[in-house]
Amino acid sequence: MNTSPESVRFDENSLWVGLSDGRVIAVPLAWFPRMLHATPGQRAKVEISPMGLHWDEFDEDVSIAGLLVGIGDQSRQTVPAT
Repeated sequence: MNTSPESVRFDENSLWVGLSDGRVIAVPLAWFPRMLHATPGQRAKVEISPMGLHWDEFDEDVSIAGLLVGIGDQSRQTVPAT
C-alpha cells in the first residue's frame, strides 16, 4: 500500500507529516538542518506531492519512504535511526 503526505506542520523540534493512511509521523528537525534553521514562513512554503515534500526556497526534498525508514537529510553523511 502506498501512502502519500496530506499535511505538514512543525513544532519547536519536529516535522510532523499526516499521511493518507491515517498515520501521523514526526521526525526531529535536526535531521534536516536547512529546515531547522528556516523561518516559520519559509517552512510553510512546502509543496506536497504523492512521493514527498519539497521546499524550493532552500532546496530541500523529503521522501515519505525515507522518513518511514528513518532517513534524514541525504546531502550530508547520516546514519539511519535504529
